[in-house]
Amino acid sequence: MNATRRRARLGACVAAGLALALQVTSLYAYVLPAAEEFAPAPLRVLGEGEMRWLGFKLYDVRLLVAAGASVPEADPHALAIRYARDIDGRRLVDTSIDEMRRLGERDEATLQRWRDELARALPSVRAGDTLVGLHQPGEGARFWHEGRLTAEIDDPELARAFFAIWLDARTREPELRARLLGLDGRAQ
Repeated sequence: MNATRRRARLGACVAAGLALALQVTSLYAYVLPAAEEFAPAPLRVLGEGEMRWLGFKLYDVRLLVAAGASVPEADPHALAIRYARDIDGRRLVDTSIDEMRRLGERDEATLQRWRDELARALPSVRAGDTLVGLHQPGEGARFWHEGRLTAEIDDPELARAFFAIWLDARTREPELRARLLGLDGRAQ
């Protein structure tokens, strides 16, 4: 193969890679404007990672924070989750409730009330779908599926407990938490 053909093939590979990168970036650009209108400042990516279970990729996730914020506890922040497989909404809700219970919520009446709220917020997803949750500490949270608002939850404790699934130091996935918080793989 001559040098001209090699350069042409290399150029085609680079172009395909850039197109894929732009497609992923545009996905987040498509679903975030609705969340950003509720944030006090433009959101920027603090960290990102992927969730796997038994070797199977479940989703990619990005943590977005207001410009200037470096720790999301007190400031509005969003999680944008792009699913790699179809998952039923009931399974998303059940898993969320199980994790909140594992992290310390023991009142079953509260968990049932939260289950009902999350059932409105978390629909079934298909591979490629994106869910965005915006946590507004002290106020609650808003959720979008593919850019469409699914729920506004005016329960600060439910919002705190839900986002703790990823961000609490006791998370089931400390390496993912570290990546989301931009801690270079060091769990804190």
